[in-house]
Amino acid sequence: MKTKIILPLFVFCAILMSCNKEIIKTPDNLIEQDKMVDIMYDLSLLSAMKIQYSSMPDTEAINSNEYIYKKYKIDSLQFVQSNIYYASDTKEYQKMILEIKTRLDKNKSTADSIFKIKEKKDLLVKKKQEKLKQIRLKDSISKIKKEIKTASDSIKKYKFIDSHWPLYIDEYLKTPYLKRF
Repeated sequence: MKTKIILPLFVFCAILMSCNKEIIKTPDNLIEQDKMVDIMYDLSLLSAMKIQYSSMPDTEAINSNEYIYKKYKIDSLQFVQSNIYYASDTKEYQKMILEIKTRLDKNKSTADSIFKIKEKKDLLVKKKQEKLKQIRLKDSISKIKKEIKTASDSIKKYKFIDSHWPLYIDEYLKTPYLKRF
């Protein structure tokens, strides 16, 4: 008879205890939620950078966790305890993750727009360089044409002299030696 009363009472107490919202005890050095979101955001960015630039030799040498710990003046134990505490409340943790995702998406769209502007600028620079190249080419072509014309005129002049060379020789020879100079 006692077991019939004790067993339901024990189950009722277990249910009451499990309804307690705070499953994990609050750590003494809990990081504030806003600061924790900032830390997790920075860690996400650094992790993405490591993946993006994994082929660079310096990437492996960078310890993103150590950088974050120094930046926010925390230690690894404090971060882990705070992360476990916030993760124990799944609804609140999902809100934090959603906020991080929103910030990442906002920065991604900003980065994409900056990248598009840079691409447009590079395209304009390339077009201007092409135009300058064409202008230089036109200038060099006109310069070459002038040189060819000058050379052609010189050739015509020499052809004229060459065709009339015997006349000049005759005149030269007819002049007395002293008058030649």
